[in-house]
Amino acid sequence: MRLSHFDYHAPETVAQAIALMQAKPGARLMAGGTDLLIKMRHAGLKLQDVISVKSIKGLNTITVDENKGLSIGATALLADVALHPDILKYYPTVAQAARGTANAQVRNMGTVIGNLCNASPAADNAPTLLAMNAEVEIHGPGGQRRMPLEQFFKGPGITALQPAEIVTAVHAPKLAPHTGTAYISLSARGQLDCTAVGVAAMIVLKGKACEEVRIFISSCGPTPVRALKTEAIARGKELTEAVIEQAGNQAAGEVKPIADVRASAGYREKMVAVLTRRVLSQAYTRASE
Repeated sequence: MRLSHFDYHAPETVAQAIALMQAKPGARLMAGGTDLLIKMRHAGLKLQDVISVKSIKGLNTITVDENKGLSIGATALLADVALHPDILKYYPTVAQAARGTANAQVRNMGTVIGNLCNASPAADNAPTLLAMNAEVEIHGPGGQRRMPLEQFFKGPGITALQPAEIVTAVHAPKLAPHTGTAYISLSARGQLDCTAVGVAAMIVLKGKACEEVRIFISSCGPTPVRALKTEAIARGKELTEAVIEQAGNQAAGEVKPIADVRASAGYREKMVAVLTRRVLSQAYTRASE
């Protein structure tokens, strides 16, 4: 299918981009375009205006600050996040998720922020950032604000953004000592297929007990699902084999997945239990180190 005619805009500042979105309410923002152009070419999405944020200086910045934590700008490429030395050292699971997204061609064009704003329940980059209690930085007509990423997703393809608002960065806080994270995803036909099931976890230890636990499950609901009851099982305890087994069983009961071309509902439930046990074990081991 050929792309329909559209006007392409390349603002040089965030303020210009916001003004364009106000002037052209039907416009869509584009960072890497790996999702938007596919929708325009193959899903029948017809737009009169596309606003690229690629020319806005500073939005491609990646910083790891010893006090403020991790910041990834809106046009920072997945490939750059996957290979960034400080992310690999201090936030290895974020690098892993970026590295596991699609293929090299997509990673060299696509962005972490674009992956989040696409609001797919199967997005690879959301669960780990959610587990780490990340926030998105938003600019709009009313100024600048921050929002917990946990509140950002409202449904498939739906976010909490208001008209003419732009996500300019995602921020993950500095990780406390004795923190471990882990993320595992499964897909039916490799990286080019959407994730059929994914689970991310973050554990903060106090001694041998889990002082804090955060678990998020992807592809098993309209948005990533936080497994609150599973977290409660592990919180305050040493993660013995029995506790991990119980947590996996509980996680499977906290999701209500659908069956689709990638996996049956029953398979997803079983894999949630398996992956939850694995990520808890991995995160616990890393926190212990």
